[in-house]
Order: sequence, then C-alpha cells, then structure tokens
Amino acid sequence: MSIIMNKPSRAEDEYFARQTLELRKKWARERAETLQNGEKAKLRELHFMKCPKCGMDLHTIELHGISVDQCGTCMGSWFDRGEVEQLLHPEHRGLFERVMSVFQ
Repeated sequence: MSIIMNKPSRAEDEYFARQTLELRKKWARERAETLQNGEKAKLRELHFMKCPKCGMDLHTIELHGISVDQCGTCMGSWFDRGEVEQLLHPEHRGLFERVMSVFQ
C-alpha cells in the first residue's frame, strides 16, 4: 500500500504566509502598545507634581476652596482640569478678577 502525499499548492503556501505575516503584525502592535503604556506610566511617575516651567516639586495650596498647585521655586501656579471653571463660578467672581488682574 502506498501513501500519496499531496504537495501544498502555491495558493495554500501564500495563504499561510499571509496568515503568519498578519499574526506577526498583530503581535508587534500589541507589544508596541504594551511598551507605550509602560513608557507613559514611567513618564507620568517622573513628572507627577513637578513644575512644567522649572521642574521642581509642586505643592497644593487652597485658594478659597479651590486646590491650586504652586511651585515653591519659581512661584508658578498651575490649575488642574476644572479649577479655572470653578473660579468662573459667581461665588468666586471677585477672586477670579484678582487672579486675572495679574495677567493684564
């Protein structure tokens, strides 16, 4: 009894080559995303509560119930998301005008 082995056709070879290539591309994308997320976490850790101007530590101060990050070195003040909107609230109108007078 003889066993006949069929040689894969060119179309089958191309199909499996494409499948392998797509799988490798997927793995490469997933690896890049993992590295990118890890890099983002490292950068966030390095820059958390650091002054964007001089790089020194920021300290949180309370300004009429609003938390503001301030640098003890260059005296820069930094607002997080939503804090400027809080200053625009009618109950803080006078404070907002005083803050804006610094920039005029």
